[in-house]
Amino acid sequence: MNDQRRRFEAQVLPHLDAAHNLARWLARSPDGADDIVQEAILRAFRSFDGFRGGDAKPWLLAIVRNCFFTTVAQTRQKMHVPLPEENASNDDGPLVDKSPDPEFTAIRAEQSRNLDQIVAGLPPEFREVLVLREMEDLSYRDIAQATGAPIGTVMSRLARARALLKERWLRDVEGVRHGMP
Repeated sequence: MNDQRRRFEAQVLPHLDAAHNLARWLARSPDGADDIVQEAILRAFRSFDGFRGGDAKPWLLAIVRNCFFTTVAQTRQKMHVPLPEENASNDDGPLVDKSPDPEFTAIRAEQSRNLDQIVAGLPPEFREVLVLREMEDLSYRDIAQATGAPIGTVMSRLARARALLKERWLRDVEGVRHGMP
């Protein structure tokens, strides 16, 4: 195995889950996410000679993001993806709960699906910064690097994403649960 491949595997591949998570949220399709990540990893490996060190995670996530936008441009889709079937799970795996109470388990699963749907319904520029910050735990600087947006824009988008998420949760989930319109 050559040195470049070893360095790539050590610095980039540990962030594969983060890349897949971002791709899944951007594409809103598991198959689309797989294709985007595969293309991103190929691009990252081909251009690894140009990587100047530092944290590879934002660099890889920027490539994932660019692959997503390239895919969208090539297929001329308008970011419209149908919602999953009612019997399809939005979770990557089964919900594991130590509680033997099936009602509690059902409520948690419904809340998770509701949250996934609300996040998926956010405008793309808000959704991506929310996913990168809250799910991938990137700093504002790393998000700015991954998205190509200034830090102030990242902070503004994140604040607006959180406000929209809260507003929609209270309206769509809490309002329904308490019988309010």
